[in-house]
Amino acid sequence: MTAATVPVPPEATVSLPPAHMVTGRARGENFPVASRILPARLRADLMALYGWARLVDELGDNYAGDRLAALGEVERQLSSALGSPATAPVGPGLHPLVSAMAEVAKRRRLPTGPLFDLVQANRQDQVVTRYASYEELAGYCRLSANPVGRMVLAIFSQATPQRLAWSDAICTGLQLVEHWQDVAEDAIVGRVYLPQDDMARFGVSVDELVPPPSDYVQRSRRGAPGGASAQCRALLAFECGRARLLLEEGTPLVASLHGRLRVAVAGFVAGGHAALDALARVDFDIYADTARPAPRRLVAHLARLVLSGRALS
Repeated sequence: MTAATVPVPPEATVSLPPAHMVTGRARGENFPVASRILPARLRADLMALYGWARLVDELGDNYAGDRLAALGEVERQLSSALGSPATAPVGPGLHPLVSAMAEVAKRRRLPTGPLFDLVQANRQDQVVTRYASYEELAGYCRLSANPVGRMVLAIFSQATPQRLAWSDAICTGLQLVEHWQDVAEDAIVGRVYLPQDDMARFGVSVDELVPPPSDYVQRSRRGAPGGASAQCRALLAFECGRARLLLEEGTPLVASLHGRLRVAVAGFVAGGHAALDALARVDFDIYADTARPAPRRLVAHLARLVLSGRALS
């Protein structure tokens, strides 16, 4: 099934996961979620955005009940919270991560459309399991990833048309990196983000993306028997190259910012590059237990981005 408009189900009573279980994943991200170099209030506002995005993703990916109903519930809660007066106290029954995001959005007068785009992206995930082309996949990223970058720039009060375009390139690149880290895991649950036309061109079938049980348990090392085929590796190398080009396309955003904001945004881009380096270290084996991005690689990319941005500004 290809991308489509997903209907909103009727309201239903759902039990949302507690906030600490959602935000606890921040330590495992490829990039610093809220850099410690930023002022405390700005860090708190970024964490509110992260909490909202993670809550929506958690409901779309791991919720044990009716996921469409759960997504509809958080959307309803956010609409209700945003519709109340800016000075109104937090309403009873609202999830704390919803309340935090609504408070930031009202206080900073942020655009709210991107917040609801994230919900729609997760609705799409419930019914769309294949993407015929890269263009279709990029359309999904416009809902699932680009809204986050746009909200970050709005929180920074740095959202201009050119910066938003650079941010979109970076966020699409980062979303692709996450997909390419999890090709086998996604395939096991029936999701394939690799564009179907690219798979056909490289001679890779959907069945090939699901590792044999022994490989999934033992997680093959680079070059070990039973690893991904040469065709699979070539396909992933191609897709990783595309993601890296997007990160580079958006890199001028770093130079357009100043001070601590420049370093913070550079951290996002550096995290994406370091994650791609980690995939290259396992020779783009989709079955391999991908190593976390090496800290030294992240620091090297961060230094390169910050210094090149300083030279251009």
